[in-house]
Amino acid sequence: MQKIVPCLWFKGNAEEAVNFYASIFKDSKVVSMSRYGESGSKVSKMPKGSVMTISFQLNGQEFLAMNSEPDFPFTPAISFMVHCQTQAEVDYYWDKLADGGEYQQCGWLTDKFGLFWQIVPVEIEKILSGDNPAKSDKMMNALLKMERLDIAELKRAYER
Repeated sequence: MQKIVPCLWFKGNAEEAVNFYASIFKDSKVVSMSRYGESGSKVSKMPKGSVMTISFQLNGQEFLAMNSEPDFPFTPAISFMVHCQTQAEVDYYWDKLADGGEYQQCGWLTDKFGLFWQIVPVEIEKILSGDNPAKSDKMMNALLKMERLDIAELKRAYER
């Protein structure tokens, strides 16, 4: 059992969100699901029998999705970073997670449920933390102008 598990609060569409995320990430599954009974539905204002919580995994990472009222929207203060090895992987996660959502600056996006994601090439993270601040700054300037990150363009900016 994972020691720390992110709990994501949805306004009635947790099951739809879990199915969406599980369709995108490999090694994903629903572990368990609970439903509201009589007493829980009074407190939560959710209908009796509706989904209360879903324990699920994405790439083996445990999460809990919860349905309840009132609506507490997600904010950029919490986001999930997806480390990508290739441009094809960046493109895959960007296209899938942004479907119905919104593009953000610097490799960030908001999915159709309002959850924030960062689609980040691992190689770029390594370069930015390298020992050449002037080149890293050039690459950061290029990155700040992008929505979806372009590995080749970021490398060109670094080498200029």
